[in-house]
Amino acid sequence: MTVDHILKILQQEIHSTVFATVDDDGLPQTCVIDLMLADENGLYFLTAKGKRFYERVMKRGVVAVSGLKGRDTLSSVAISLRGEVKSIGRERLQEIFEKNPYMSELYPTQESRGALEVFQIYRAEGEYFDLGQRPVYRQAFSYGGMERREAGYRIDEERCIDCRNCLSMCPARCIAGEPPHRIDGSRCLHCGNCFRICPVHAVEKLG
Repeated sequence: MTVDHILKILQQEIHSTVFATVDDDGLPQTCVIDLMLADENGLYFLTAKGKRFYERVMKRGVVAVSGLKGRDTLSSVAISLRGEVKSIGRERLQEIFEKNPYMSELYPTQESRGALEVFQIYRAEGEYFDLGQRPVYRQAFSYGGMERREAGYRIDEERCIDCRNCLSMCPARCIAGEPPHRIDGSRCLHCGNCFRICPVHAVEKLG
């Protein structure tokens, strides 16, 4: 799946997402923020200048975002990312109101919209996780030049003694049955069972 497709799912199909920022005491703060636009340059949101959220974003310049869609847990798609943010002022504000007409109910006049500022998440890395597939599917992604961090586990072929303990413990059956044993990271639940049970520590944690 392309990054562009993932971002459009997050912005168009999920839309209302949970943002995490850090306050002056180093404590995490969360709030629900709508993603207004998505394109090849990232994601866009806006907020009012009088909010504490605005102050935290301006001061730190980084956010973490998570969104979820689905009827229940086993049909859900979750997308999470961590990225760098910059203000673009009132640029694209008119476009945001045109594409998200409900905003006119909240800020009906041009004068009231003076409180708003548009932000762009221009560099980010994250993960797409689909529990609706069998087996599950996950994909790491990044854009804007940010390095993509691989999470999960790998098996060191030189240390592996082919005891197959990891195969018996893997709930996702994402480990190749014949040597050399490899973990399919796109199907891995990151449960860590293989890491804990390996008698020779051939399973290594990534990231």
